Amino acid sequence: MVLMAKLVCHSHLLLLIVFLSLHPSSQLQQHTQSQTLLKIQQLLNYPSALTSFSHRSNTRDFCKIEPTPSLTLSCYEGNITQLHIIGNNGFPPLPNDFSADYFFATLVGLPSLKVLSLVSLGLWGPMPASIGNLSSLEILNVSTNYLSGTVPLQLSYLRNLQTLILDHNKFTGQVPGWLSSLPVLAVLSLKNNMLNGSLPYSLASLQTLRVLCLSSNFLSGEVPDLRNLTNLQVLDLEDNYFGPHFPSMPSKLVTLVLRKNKFRLGIQTALGSCYQLQKLDISMNGFVGPFLSSWLSLPSIKYLDIAGNKLTGLLFKNMTCNSELAFVNLSSNLLSGDLPTCLKKDSKSRVVLYSGNCLANEDQKQHPSYLCHNEALAVRIPPPSEEKHRRTYGKQVVASSAVGGIVGAIAVVGLAFMAAKKFYSEHTTKTPQTRLITDTVSAVNTAKLLSDAKYISDTMKLGASLPAYRTFALEELQEATHNFDDSTLLGEGSHGQIYRGKLPDGTFVAIRGLKMRKRQSPQVYTHLLEQISKLRHSHLVSALGHCLECHPDDSGVSRIFLIFEFVPNGTLRGCISEGPPGRKLTWPQRIIAAIGVAKGIQFLHTGIVPGVKSNNLRIKNVLLDHDLHVKISSYNLPLLAESRGMLGTTVSSPAPKGSVQARASHECKNDVYDIGVILLEIILGRPIMFQNEVGVLKDLLQVSLTTDDTGRRSIVDPAVHKGCSDESLKTMMEICVRCLSKEPTDRPSVDDILWNLQFAAQVQDLVREDYLSHQGSPVSSSQQA
Repeated sequence: MVLMAKLVCHSHLLLLIVFLSLHPSSQLQQHTQSQTLLKIQQLLNYPSALTSFSHRSNTRDFCKIEPTPSLTLSCYEGNITQLHIIGNNGFPPLPNDFSADYFFATLVGLPSLKVLSLVSLGLWGPMPASIGNLSSLEILNVSTNYLSGTVPLQLSYLRNLQTLILDHNKFTGQVPGWLSSLPVLAVLSLKNNMLNGSLPYSLASLQTLRVLCLSSNFLSGEVPDLRNLTNLQVLDLEDNYFGPHFPSMPSKLVTLVLRKNKFRLGIQTALGSCYQLQKLDISMNGFVGPFLSSWLSLPSIKYLDIAGNKLTGLLFKNMTCNSELAFVNLSSNLLSGDLPTCLKKDSKSRVVLYSGNCLANEDQKQHPSYLCHNEALAVRIPPPSEEKHRRTYGKQVVASSAVGGIVGAIAVVGLAFMAAKKFYSEHTTKTPQTRLITDTVSAVNTAKLLSDAKYISDTMKLGASLPAYRTFALEELQEATHNFDDSTLLGEGSHGQIYRGKLPDGTFVAIRGLKMRKRQSPQVYTHLLEQISKLRHSHLVSALGHCLECHPDDSGVSRIFLIFEFVPNGTLRGCISEGPPGRKLTWPQRIIAAIGVAKGIQFLHTGIVPGVKSNNLRIKNVLLDHDLHVKISSYNLPLLAESRGMLGTTVSSPAPKGSVQARASHECKNDVYDIGVILLEIILGRPIMFQNEVGVLKDLLQVSLTTDDTGRRSIVDPAVHKGCSDESLKTMMEICVRCLSKEPTDRPSVDDILWNLQFAAQVQDLVREDYLSHQGSPVSSSQQA
């Protein structure tokens, strides 16, 4: 009995020991999670909801925090399994001593975490390797931050990862091939980063993948064969450099977005088996060949966008459409015939766009039918004999003139015109009709341009050592661009395509082609071209010349090529808010850049008559040359309005009714506001992508101006906040806030901006000669202009 009693006593004691050993461990784990949350709040100084349980005695209370827009916590059996922290585009800003390495290492204190969302918090720098220690993670979303460097290899350690979202960051390098080693990855989204190179073929083995989004990067080359990805439903490759062949796709795709790439070939046979496809966007590519009516009647199609290609063919009224089609965009192709009746049905829920084709009797603006016919012929590969004849013919009908003097210009133009006229008259019956390319502006306006010696002298001073403005022959541009090969295409917008060309002397140029909506005689464009010829300044991407393309039947101008200097050293944004730390401009360099932008706008407003205003100035359109000298690359060219069918000299935002002077002042203040946005990005060092950010960040500057020096520097770009003097920083902030005033009348003049920027440079202890002798003062610039 005694032995039995001892055994029972020992058994109870053993159970008590086990219980006591487990319970403190559970409490310890909860305490650790509680302390981890508090540490996260301290490191981010946000969100405030995490402090709500800090004084409670029960550590389980963190699981009872009510969800807010900034914080959501989920628990299972007392352990945190989901953590969502949402900021406001990096506002409030992170503390000055924030460390991404320490922050991610702190997250390891939540070992049961399955879902982690850290969105719009302003996180910056490379993603730390400690992310690989969150072994339970199934969903990771760190979108809309400033994380940089390559996608870390340590993510491959997360064998349970199902969703990886790294959108809107600054990740560089290639899409890593090790992604294929994640066994259950279903969603991969790397949108809006700086990834480059081609896609790894190993992606084709990710058979669990359902969503693949890689839009807005710098990816290129052929897309791997994705037909084995039988679960893939969404493929978004928008705004890259993929091509030229249409990708091989699985049959279960629901959404396919290939917009704004280099695809040209293979689409006609690619969509036949896509029975579940609801959205198809292949716009802004280079697709050629026939448009297939079957695309309108795909079994599930609801959204179809083929705009901005070179698709040809006849449309008929009796074509059929899917009744669920809600959006159709056929614009800017080479389609002719009649718009299908099924697209004309009155429906408030359906949008149909088809301008820029050659369709008959339609209300949206169309081209003449022969234009689509001629362009369709242009994509046909002629036999060698025909090609040889066409080259010979083209060389004799293209008339060009070199800018060497009034008499020489007129003589060259006269001889070329007589030769072209004689040849054309002799070969009218022998040669099939083709477009006549001739440069007729020389006879119209070259003499006037060259006769004004004072203008040439001033232009050369303002435009540094630029060559004299001249006319170009189309053959010169074809040779410079390898006959406008796709490899030379720099971009494409609403005003036409821009190509990079190399002239025989080795000079690189940018060539913008503008299609004229209404054919006019060359004389109509004389005053517009004269105005463009004066857009030559050290802070503008200056015009070097032009070329006119005319039709033989009425000699009307169908297209105008504008030739500009080529600036290869990237954008101002790339050296302030998007580039690598080693390439970022110093504070004095940023002030110099701001002065250059203001001087360029000052010249556009007052340096020529009439002035060029409402220029829609953007920091991504401010380029840097090899000497970090800023040049504005996009401004309100006088010809842009005409290319949209509105003949005029300027395109401005709506101005208040009143005198001409009042409207002109309003247009100038539009540019002042845009300068303010650029100054905002220069000061804060973060890209401003959305209009609603401007007001918030302006208020942040306004408040900081009432604080001390330390408070002001806490919001400045960390790359320069230690290198700027207090007076210089205050001056920059003050003029920035004034530029962003809601009322245009409250905004400063451009001269006022220049005075303040130069004062900021002076108090920064810059050597005065470095910026005044090279840039010129506001007063002298105005006088020169």
